[in-house]
Amino acid sequence: MTTSGGPDLPSEGERFGALLKAVRELVRCDAVALLRLEDGMLRAVAVDGLSDEALGRRFAVAAHPRFARLLESPAGVRFPPDCDLPDPYDGLVSGQPEILPVHDCMGAPLRLRGDTWGLLTLDALEPSAFDAVGPARMEALVRLVESGIEAAHAARDMARRTAQEQVLAEAWQSGRAAVRELVGTSAAMQQLRREIDTVGASDLTVLLLGETGVGKDLVAQRLHACSRRRSQPLVQVNCAALPETLADSELFGHRRGAFTGAIQDRTGKFELADGGTLFLDEVGELPLGVQAKLLRVLQGGELQRPGSDRTLRVDVRVIAATNRDLPAAIAQGRFRADLYHRLSVYPLVVPPLRARGRDVLALAGGFLEENQHRLGARNLRLSPAARTALLAHSWPGNVRELEHTISRAALRAYREHAPRARWVAIEPRHLLLEEAPLQPSPVDVPASAAASEAPATTLREATEAFQREWLAACVARHGGNLSRAAAQAGMDRSNFHRLLRKLGIAAQPPA
Repeated sequence: MTTSGGPDLPSEGERFGALLKAVRELVRCDAVALLRLEDGMLRAVAVDGLSDEALGRRFAVAAHPRFARLLESPAGVRFPPDCDLPDPYDGLVSGQPEILPVHDCMGAPLRLRGDTWGLLTLDALEPSAFDAVGPARMEALVRLVESGIEAAHAARDMARRTAQEQVLAEAWQSGRAAVRELVGTSAAMQQLRREIDTVGASDLTVLLLGETGVGKDLVAQRLHACSRRRSQPLVQVNCAALPETLADSELFGHRRGAFTGAIQDRTGKFELADGGTLFLDEVGELPLGVQAKLLRVLQGGELQRPGSDRTLRVDVRVIAATNRDLPAAIAQGRFRADLYHRLSVYPLVVPPLRARGRDVLALAGGFLEENQHRLGARNLRLSPAARTALLAHSWPGNVRELEHTISRAALRAYREHAPRARWVAIEPRHLLLEEAPLQPSPVDVPASAAASEAPATTLREATEAFQREWLAACVARHGGNLSRAAAQAGMDRSNFHRLLRKLGIAAQPPA
């Protein structure tokens, strides 16, 4: 976001990055990191020399004894090369052709105004890299970094003038809004954050648009945290999961005796969200009759429970989300045009994962850290080949698909690893990005034809060649019926059709 100080002022992240570059100029090392301590978790706010995967991780201090020792030390610690404590940075040093251990590491706690702010860590692949860094030099580094953090915080506070930024800061400081972070530094995610901060503090109705699995629920949470309603409830409704006969009652409540089975009064979701925010997920699935009542609430803030003559007034900010093409649904008579215009006061598109570049690795790092604690693994690491495979994949299922892929791969790799290994390496074979039902049978692709085909020059080309051959056979097998072909591929029909166009596969109509 552009602050009141002007667009040319460096952001806090840029200031931290420049600070770490200065540290690396003073001390020869392969990686340096600035970690912020928040509720028993260490979060990398800036790294230099570590892979993108490190930026998505949240290190629980209780699960990482080296970090715990550093935080407890008065002036820092240099760990001996033969230290048997697991190193959280093993395999995370960037630019390496394989997973390599860190042989020399040191760090120190950072304190601001008497409170522990976080950690400064330095790591090297050579065992003797820090022989020349004595206590006095380490203390000077710590003072330099602490002064830089103080300056960055002061600049941030001076620049934080807009109402949106003030509201968001208060929400985080109060602890009343449990908001999961939107991970990523890609241009698409930076634009999304700017849009959220622009509309968040208002009461405008927001329509979130995007494919399945992109994280529209996280955007809704952040919008609520940005609003003046942040201390009030955020109530979520999955419209696709509502049976048509109960959707009316679920949203607006009912009086006892309103219909068979209504044995007591029921409070609807709109009343529960009064004063706060109502998130209508998959709003395109609502029945037409319920759409008419929803329109009335949006227009006048009034609702009427089934079975009651009494009109209730509610003050609710509505955020809706859909992966459907609502204008097409309007043309087909399945969605009301007037409701669409009421919901899309501020449309906001959540980008698909394939448009977010290297954010894939940061997200994967966060999911690996979660699985590491769940499995009791020492260090879950992506091999360079696995990182390449993740970047090459098109991710039709977006962030949700990535999360499930990482969880499965972590379990497979963990079952193979040696009990005392320093890390658990995740290789492309663990990811199984082309696993069934997307694998062709020997009948679909003859072995002789596959063997005679010239190998692709890159993993991306090999992946696309495989997808193109299998998808063309799948469409032909179903006589050009894209719905059936998409079902066999385990994909949404619109995503399936988009992938066909991307790969240059002609979609022939069924005979």
